[in-house]
Amino acid sequence: MEQFMIKPSIYKYETCKAFAEEFKLGKGDLVITNAYIYEPAFGSLNLECDVIYQEKYGAGEPSDDMAEAIYRDIQGTPKRIIAVGGGTVIDISKLFALKYVSPVLDLYDGKLPIEKDKTLVLVPTTCGTGSEVTNIAILALNSRGTKKGLAAPEMYADAAVLIPELLNGLPFKFFATSSIDALIHAIESSLSPKGNGYTRMFGYKAIEMILKGYIKIRDHGPEARHELLADFLIASNYAGIAFGNAGCAAVHALSYPLGATHHVAHGEANYALFTGVMKNYMELKTDGEIAILNEFMAGILGCDTSQVYEALEALLGVLLPKKPLRQYGVTPRELEEFTRSVMENQGRLMANNFVALDKDRVYKIYSELY
Repeated sequence: MEQFMIKPSIYKYETCKAFAEEFKLGKGDLVITNAYIYEPAFGSLNLECDVIYQEKYGAGEPSDDMAEAIYRDIQGTPKRIIAVGGGTVIDISKLFALKYVSPVLDLYDGKLPIEKDKTLVLVPTTCGTGSEVTNIAILALNSRGTKKGLAAPEMYADAAVLIPELLNGLPFKFFATSSIDALIHAIESSLSPKGNGYTRMFGYKAIEMILKGYIKIRDHGPEARHELLADFLIASNYAGIAFGNAGCAAVHALSYPLGATHHVAHGEANYALFTGVMKNYMELKTDGEIAILNEFMAGILGCDTSQVYEALEALLGVLLPKKPLRQYGVTPRELEEFTRSVMENQGRLMANNFVALDKDRVYKIYSELY
């Protein structure tokens, strides 16, 4: 039985210039990125690669419409796809390393063959997705009002590149939402039935690095994050390795309808559902891996294990105040629609739950967080 795999080679550079020189970026390369990232970091290098700025095709989370529009504008067949950006840029770029992309809905419905015909290099500019080391691309399927993940071995990067200087301009809110996303990756994968000693080694280390970083920020203010950016980038990478092997679960599954319907950023949508899911797990099962996890986090947070989620919520609230679902515009009727969407569309994630959650339990979680 396979236990663990790290697919991409992982590189780390102190500067974008060092990365560009060693990877010999130039003709035949297509860089998918954002202008506010690329121009200050790479603009002065006068690279001869083609560049597409994702923001010209819409704001927010990646979608099937965005993917189709970008795909139409790709000239010729690049040899390498170089993605430099956050989760939107990285997830959407994984698709463009494939030979057959459009119609995107057909790709996600399994109607197109998945065949890789380009080298894929992924460079994250947030400390949250961990997507640079996973084979999953998550899109909002706008016509269906939900999100869906496509996972295939062909969508692994050939190289994952960590450059801490790219995080210097990350606003505090995006730092908060992306790093909370990484924390949830680490926690969900550690509780997953697919988890094992290898995945938990990475997951628990990511949890420790992130929580200790948050405590420093709580005690010294938001600017304290700047000296911790390399640690948070590595912690996100560790969490990506963990969930790339063991999977995410109900927190992500329940967040997708919220994010897709009300355009809530991925990390913030996860945060809105996070402790609600965890507390419901505890109502169903208090022993096993969740007891080990709670004791581990309580040791870092300096609280009793019975208060671990209250202490965790208080710490996260320093970074980003938590809002009830109604403040995002969710209506009572939508709670039923969200529940149906989760049960019909998110089986891949729900299979990784610490304990099984049925339709009534999912609706209960949404209602409690409303």
